[in-house]
Amino acid sequence: MNLILLGAPGSGKGTQAELLSKKFKLFYLQTGDLAREWAEKDHRIKEIVDSGRLIPEEEMSDYVMKYLEERVPRGGNILFEGFPRFISQYKKYEKWLRSKSEKIDAVISLDINEGEAIKRLSSRRICEKCGEVYNLITNPPPENGKCKCGGNLIQREDDNPESIRVRFKYYHDNTKKLIDYLDSLGRLVRVDAAEPIDSVFTAILAKLRLDKKND
Repeated sequence: MNLILLGAPGSGKGTQAELLSKKFKLFYLQTGDLAREWAEKDHRIKEIVDSGRLIPEEEMSDYVMKYLEERVPRGGNILFEGFPRFISQYKKYEKWLRSKSEKIDAVISLDINEGEAIKRLSSRRICEKCGEVYNLITNPPPENGKCKCGGNLIQREDDNPESIRVRFKYYHDNTKKLIDYLDSLGRLVRVDAAEPIDSVFTAILAKLRLDKKND
C-alpha cells in the first residue's frame, strides 16, 4: 500500500502519519524532517525552512527521488507526509511508482482552518534530547518544560505565528491546487482534522476501508 497524507500546517499530518505507518507497516517519509536535515548542511536551505517558505519544487522533487532510490528502491509500502505539494511533483511520483509496477492507493487530505492551525502549532514543543513531540493544549508534557525522558522542551523556529502564516499562504498557493486537482478526479479522501487525534485516525481508517470496497 502506498499512501499520501496532505494537509495544511497544523492539521496533524505527523501524528496521523506515525499511526498509519505503524498500523500498515509502511516506510514513513516525512519531507519536513528531510528538509530540516538538509538545512543543517546547507545555509541557503536553512533560511528557506526557517522562514516558512517552500524549497523550490523541482529541487525538492529531485532530492526526494534520490532519497527514495536509496532507501526504498522497489517503491512499495510508502507513506508520504507533506509530499508531493505540487501537481508536477504528484505526476512525477506517480510516474516513478509506475516504473516500479506500483501505484498510489489513496491520497488523504486533513482539513483544518488557519486559526486552529496557528493555535496548535504555536503550542507545539519538542524534546531536544529524544525528539518526543508534545502540544501544550492537546498533548501536554508530564512536567512543565520537561519531557518524560527529562530533556528540555523547545519550540521549533518555524512554529511562530508569522512563519505559520507564511506556510499557510504557501499551502493555499500551491498544495491546495494539488488537493483541488485530486478532488476533481475523485482521488481524494477528505477528513476533518479539527477532531481529536483518535477520532481523526478512526475516520481515516473508515474512509480507507470504504475506498477499498469501492475498488
